Amino acid sequence: MTEVAFHFNAPDKLGYACRLLRKAVANGAKVVVTGDPGLLRELDTALWTFSALDFVPHCYGAAAAPAVVEASPVVLADSARTAPHQQVLVNLGAGVPEGFERYERLIEVVTLEEDDRQQARQRWKHYADRGYAITRHDRAREAG
Repeated sequence: MTEVAFHFNAPDKLGYACRLLRKAVANGAKVVVTGDPGLLRELDTALWTFSALDFVPHCYGAAAAPAVVEASPVVLADSARTAPHQQVLVNLGAGVPEGFERYERLIEVVTLEEDDRQQARQRWKHYADRGYAITRHDRAREAG
């Protein structure tokens, strides 16, 4: 069964995602990131610019050749269902990602914005109603 973790109180969704992906790649994980297409384009740009000393190898799944997608440790994908990796799924979107149950781990990133928190509560309820154990990581408590 998929391990579900919510990372609450991220001050900046894209910045947090960049740091999370950098750490995952350093640990050898294969990650798929889902979200709305505009946000994924912003993340693509942020992954190139967020650190002068680090590079997180990634590709945009819809635009890359199949061999590139397969070789990339991070794939930005409109759909979790069609992505090649099934190890870790990071959801930056508003809804439950279709096909999340194929993954070993699902990480939900939630900001301080009230709309984002409300949408996260709905996703939490969805997973809990289906019997998934959920781990909560409060970024505000861990940072302070």
